[in-house]
Amino acid sequence: MQPFIAPSILSANFACLGEEVNNVLEAGADIIHFDVMDNHFVPNLTIGPLVCESLRAYGVNAPIDVHLMTEPVDSLIKDFANAGATYITFHPEASKHPHRSLALIKELGCQSGLVLSPGTPLSYLEHLIDELDMVLIMSVNPGFGGQSFIESSIQKIKSLRALIDNTKSDIRLEVDGGVKIDNISKIAKAGADTFVAGSAIFGSDDYFKTITAMRSQIELGLK
Repeated sequence: MQPFIAPSILSANFACLGEEVNNVLEAGADIIHFDVMDNHFVPNLTIGPLVCESLRAYGVNAPIDVHLMTEPVDSLIKDFANAGATYITFHPEASKHPHRSLALIKELGCQSGLVLSPGTPLSYLEHLIDELDMVLIMSVNPGFGGQSFIESSIQKIKSLRALIDNTKSDIRLEVDGGVKIDNISKIAKAGADTFVAGSAIFGSDDYFKTITAMRSQIELGLK
């Protein structure tokens, strides 16, 4: 699959969010990542569907990738789908019926996915993988930006890559947490194709230079 770089707006300047999103897209980003936290499932509170709707109204046409760190999930699935989300992913622990929640995402016209925290095993995917368009591996514990990459995530990415390849389906393997220029190559080599980066991009002085460097490192990892 074509590698996607997905800046997380969690690290953007919210005082000028529309401009920030346009700037990273013009600098070469592929999709925009939303970290939605409810101060219940995770110990932080961030954004809701109104932000997604506002960016669409602002003129942002790129795919929007919504990661729900919320419990329950179904009502927000509906709200974000109506607000213009492209991908909607959630943690299986946050839904009483993950299969039903995945079906709801697709019924609403979005692409569906599950999120695996560092302590969540791949076995959660056993009976659900045929329903997925994306699996997101968290390489930090969910809840806050700016954390360091958990090195054991590499083996988990490799295992998931093998599992996806066995399905012969076009399921994206996304990684979020501590993704930077100096480790994105090994993350790509392990099998990821979608890379979420927040502070590494929005905290840099030159979005174009940073995203270009990331893409070059991804290409090295895929050789």
